[in-house]
Amino acid sequence: MGRFVPWSGVVHRCYRGSIAASCAVATMLTVHRALGTWSRMVDVYIALTEFARRKFIEAGFPAEKIIVKPNFVYSDPGIGGGKGGYVLFVGRLSPEKGVSTLLKAWELINGMVPLKIAGDGPMAEQVAEAARRVPGVEWVGRKSIEDIYPLMGEASLVLVPSECYETFGRVVIEAFAKGTPVLVSAIGALAELVDPGRTGFHFRPGDPEDLASKVEWAWTHPRQLAEMRREARAEYEAKYTAERNYEMLMDIYHLAISRAKGRC
Repeated sequence: MGRFVPWSGVVHRCYRGSIAASCAVATMLTVHRALGTWSRMVDVYIALTEFARRKFIEAGFPAEKIIVKPNFVYSDPGIGGGKGGYVLFVGRLSPEKGVSTLLKAWELINGMVPLKIAGDGPMAEQVAEAARRVPGVEWVGRKSIEDIYPLMGEASLVLVPSECYETFGRVVIEAFAKGTPVLVSAIGALAELVDPGRTGFHFRPGDPEDLASKVEWAWTHPRQLAEMRREARAEYEAKYTAERNYEMLMDIYHLAISRAKGRC
């Protein structure tokens, strides 16, 4: 929110990989910062998590204008059985998603726990090689959401080992909708979405030994994992249904309208 030109965003081509496009966005941001548009003309901002809200506040946005409203899953895919006998990673196969950490963890697990990897990306060759070499690793390729939901529902655990800040972590709530607990990196919004010991687990970002340890514990404690399945589904029903999201959005609209009237 400070009055400066974000040249670093231009240099690194942060918008669509283009210097020209990034320069246009940087100019727009600078002009509106100078005019006070963000603080005076906007009545409500929506952040997806408390973590994101804190980041906006750190950037200078008015705290009282930022309301948290998470994403949601529509339509309800229905709870799964968790009887597939594997854990699941779903996502882009790239370094920031923690794929290297995931593969190193499975070298340590050494076949004790089957892992299915669904996705594609720049690390596809490394994943394919790991599937040939590392016991228990299977790469199923890129799948549609219609194919992913059954995989999620029958998985014992869904893994989200990201090593970067996620804007939300939609895979987490999709897994909750299927009643599947989630093991996430203890970083940013992911750590906020999963209640360790109730709806899943946390592990230290980038630490394959800690990841392997948490997976092995979950795999050898089926009774606790079954209780987590019930809690994960309950979390979805309480927070991430379309109906609940609609209620929250209407409340935000009413707040924005009342504030706009107050400015008139």
